[in-house]
Amino acid sequence: MHHNGGTLEVRCQSLEPELANLAQRYINFISAINFGFILQCSWEATALTFQFALLNGGPAAIIYGSMFAGVGTTIVVLSLAEIASIDPAVGAQYRWSAKYAPKWNEFFGLMQGWITVFAWICTVTSSPAILSNVVAGLVIFNFPDYVPERWHLTLVMWAFTIIPFIANFWFRRLLNPLEAIGAVLHVLFFFITIIILAVLAKRSTADYVFTTLTHDVSGWTDPAVAWGIGLLTVTFPLSGFDGVLHMSDEVQQPKIRVPRSMVAAVVMNSVMSCAFVVCLLFTIGDVDKVAGSPTGLPIIEVFYEATGSKGATNLFIVVFAVILLIAFFNVFASVSRLVWAFSRDNGLPFSSFFGKVNTRLKMPLNALSLVGICTLLLALINIGSATAFNAFISIVALGLYVSYILPILFFLITRLSKNKPIYGPFRLGAWGIPLNIFALCYIVFIVIWTPFPTTLPVTRDTMNYAGPIMGAIILGGLIDWVFSGRKRFQVPIAPEKLEL
Repeated sequence: MHHNGGTLEVRCQSLEPELANLAQRYINFISAINFGFILQCSWEATALTFQFALLNGGPAAIIYGSMFAGVGTTIVVLSLAEIASIDPAVGAQYRWSAKYAPKWNEFFGLMQGWITVFAWICTVTSSPAILSNVVAGLVIFNFPDYVPERWHLTLVMWAFTIIPFIANFWFRRLLNPLEAIGAVLHVLFFFITIIILAVLAKRSTADYVFTTLTHDVSGWTDPAVAWGIGLLTVTFPLSGFDGVLHMSDEVQQPKIRVPRSMVAAVVMNSVMSCAFVVCLLFTIGDVDKVAGSPTGLPIIEVFYEATGSKGATNLFIVVFAVILLIAFFNVFASVSRLVWAFSRDNGLPFSSFFGKVNTRLKMPLNALSLVGICTLLLALINIGSATAFNAFISIVALGLYVSYILPILFFLITRLSKNKPIYGPFRLGAWGIPLNIFALCYIVFIVIWTPFPTTLPVTRDTMNYAGPIMGAIILGGLIDWVFSGRKRFQVPIAPEKLEL
């Protein structure tokens, strides 16, 4: 690295009091597992968004895409878990990019930080957006004459944002009961849903479930393109597994437990997602009626067709919302720590302010407030233009997967160089190189599809703005580097004595 011994020593001493405030490790192994497990809530997210895959790819994209995404994401998380075992850092991706880049360490660290922070702030915004759609869908289901206005949805988003923001003030006290409730609902409701649908719903044919490839509804007529775009619906819910990484300073024995939590969350959610989509496709009922549901949430129609009861359907969807809200609580906590860490390393403008830790609450209050304000402001965009708001939501999958590329690539280069890394307790061994290469290929494959519009012809309202926004983020990071970042940002190296 580019720091001499004196500079590093002074810097570590200056950070030590702040780290001591935040790094009281109160998250045990069970809580760490539950944190990542619930944060993804993959099968619930798939249930609430599968309508997009019905247009592109249909059952073939949903069922085979779930299997493909499960395997691919597991290999990606194995690659990142190995690095996490060496350096379980709150900053994670940007710190690893800075640490393992062959050259220009500060540059790659800063750019990685901008991409990761922006992607996660958009992820925070996507949670209340989905919850507001759930609320609107339920209201339409129960009161068919209701017409949701965009400002209604924004107010609901604000309400759902304020709840976890305030709850994070008592994060340590609420963590264990919330994670326990979330984990029980996540698993128990999974089995109840499958049993109810399997027993009560009409059966689809095996031919429909396993051989139907839809490529003539959205405007995309090429089967491969339709399948690739539909794949994103089942890929997105499995992203975000790095959430627990950003809590590393508060996890007990992080070099062992953080990697295990990451891998366990992805594997369990992948299995549950695959099982759920198989059940869903076999019990979907009238596909045209489901796809054209006036509620905007086809899963409501699926439950209603199966149970014939509005009360039961309402109960199912409300439980979905509760699980998502608990997941949102975790996302909020994770992103606030990420913003705090990046500010601590002078990655953001006004870093001295956002990098502070509130000594009474023992949490990064300023960073948490920044995340909350950004979420509220982004929600306001929805009032003026739903298209513009959805543009920020669409960046989530692209931004998160892009944030995984550089750490794995640079670690692979280090692994192949003469200066081998000093591995942690979680090591891939001889499988490391092929798994790293496969992970990079999988990520690139997913990233290729994320900027595609879901329907043709492309208009101002149907355009997928994920690509242009990602380009704007990178450009913004470059501008920051040229004018201020290169003087401000430091390659973050944690003192070994603070690692547990």
